[in-house]
Amino acid sequence: MNTAVIHGEGLGKEYRRGLQVDGGLRHALEDFVRSPIASLRRKREETFWALKDVSLEVKEGEVLGLIGRNGAGKTTLLKILSRITRPTEGWAEIHGRVGSLLEVGTGFHPELTGRENTFLSGAILGMSKAEIERKFDEIVAFAELEKFIDTPVKHYSSGMYVRLAFAVAAHLEPEILLVDEVLAVGDVNFQKKCLGKMGDVARAGRTVVLVSHQLNQTRRLCHRVVWIDDGSVRQDGPTHEVVSAYESAMASGDRNGSQLGRRPGTKGRFIGWEITEPEGCDPYTLTTLGPVTVRFYLEAFEKLHRGTHGVALYNSDRHLVWGTAVHSLDFDPGTHTLAYRFPSLPLRPGPYTWLVSLFDDGEELDMWDAVPEMIVATENHQHPQDEWSGVLNVPSEFSVR
Repeated sequence: MNTAVIHGEGLGKEYRRGLQVDGGLRHALEDFVRSPIASLRRKREETFWALKDVSLEVKEGEVLGLIGRNGAGKTTLLKILSRITRPTEGWAEIHGRVGSLLEVGTGFHPELTGRENTFLSGAILGMSKAEIERKFDEIVAFAELEKFIDTPVKHYSSGMYVRLAFAVAAHLEPEILLVDEVLAVGDVNFQKKCLGKMGDVARAGRTVVLVSHQLNQTRRLCHRVVWIDDGSVRQDGPTHEVVSAYESAMASGDRNGSQLGRRPGTKGRFIGWEITEPEGCDPYTLTTLGPVTVRFYLEAFEKLHRGTHGVALYNSDRHLVWGTAVHSLDFDPGTHTLAYRFPSLPLRPGPYTWLVSLFDDGEELDMWDAVPEMIVATENHQHPQDEWSGVLNVPSEFSVR
């Protein structure tokens, strides 16, 4: 993994916003005479930068993930690397045969059959007919299109389209594979097959650049992640660090929290929470498998005599991870700190939600999904495949005698 096969410097792409109809010189002059300031302003505002000053390097055999919000510039970057579009500024070098799957059926001719499109795609990749024939049966079996392989692809459903498109891109052995969000398409079984094949491609030593919004898949497949934000590189580094930082930023977009479903809080209510041990830059992100102290802040508006406080921790699938309750609590009016200290919270990396509740003599006073979410950003110590990776993230030592 010492040789760089993709190298980009200062890449930028400027697009024109909306459709500008050219009315000719006469209309342009009329527009300027009617409102010269507005005319000049429209000229300035009709373009925007989808990508700006992006530099990156991908080494041979590396699996690089690209993450970020919709419209951040990830697909634009892949289109530049795929030579589909030219950069407005900057340059990129790519060394090797590139296969790309940026949209469902990209490069397929609708009038040609699945068989003919398979050979066409292989030829575009620079493969010989013998190479394509050697892989053809495997491609058809993976796509599960044995009965329809000689049907024009214009009659395919979107699911059939993407199955064949992915099978061709993954099986024709390009040295560099560029994939944009294909793992989010298709049914669950096909997604599992895609993940398995992507793992095979990575283990075979080929270079992969993958755009995905499914962060667990990114954690599983990628050696390194680049976070694209508003057309620029916001962070570039090890997978678990960058993905966790991205999750934390997404969760902190609403620091005040939703009040939906909460009672008015006439006697008392929760007003916040934070991680106080270990001390870190972000009080809502857990970065260690060591001791952890979590504090919830409760404001009591009047004296409570027989209070009951409950707390539960849920993962992103809303499965209960842990819970407990404390009874017979007395609270005077004012702000109270309810603290829990754990020897360890060995949780799988990802977002989690604390649910805290308060009752007084059986009456519900508050029930709050504490926001922002808690982001666990520790290193993963489990199986790299999701189906064998549980909720506990416990380091272990292995030996053979």
